[in-house]
Amino acid sequence: MNWTDERVEKLKKLWSEGLSASQIAAQLGGVSRNAVIGKVHRLSLPGRAKAGGSTTAAARPKRPTSAPRAPNYASRVSTRTVARPAGATVLKEEIEVDLVAEQDFSVRTDVVVPMSRRLELTQLTERTCKWPIGDPLKEEFHFCGNDSPEASPYCSFHARLAYQPSAERRRMR
Repeated sequence: MNWTDERVEKLKKLWSEGLSASQIAAQLGGVSRNAVIGKVHRLSLPGRAKAGGSTTAAARPKRPTSAPRAPNYASRVSTRTVARPAGATVLKEEIEVDLVAEQDFSVRTDVVVPMSRRLELTQLTERTCKWPIGDPLKEEFHFCGNDSPEASPYCSFHARLAYQPSAERRRMR
């Protein structure tokens, strides 16, 4: 099949009307969808018109400004222009993007950090906490040394730090 001037003009007309490459191929006859797409690119035709209307922000429902929010979150909404492919061209579209979602954290005042006994490695026993404190390469490095239960190498305070439930660790991230 050859692209005659008459067929090229019909292709341009159908493309500007917003028909798809498959629909144009069916109307021209004897040509595939891929051949139509290739010819459109070689002719550098602009993106075809949409059959159902334009692609504007009006098609998207706007978020109401007084929508209820989750109690501990504050967010800022920004409008950003993005490019997305549509047919043979790239369309620019403005979208709303949530930039920040902040959560209020409460400070716990009931946490008590026990005083460590500042033991060295040679002073540790089976019943002392083996939680390391500080940098091992520094002179002030030591171990907690507080009393530990029989089944744990750590005192009750350091055991809570060392053995956190997995669900709680995920929630803290």
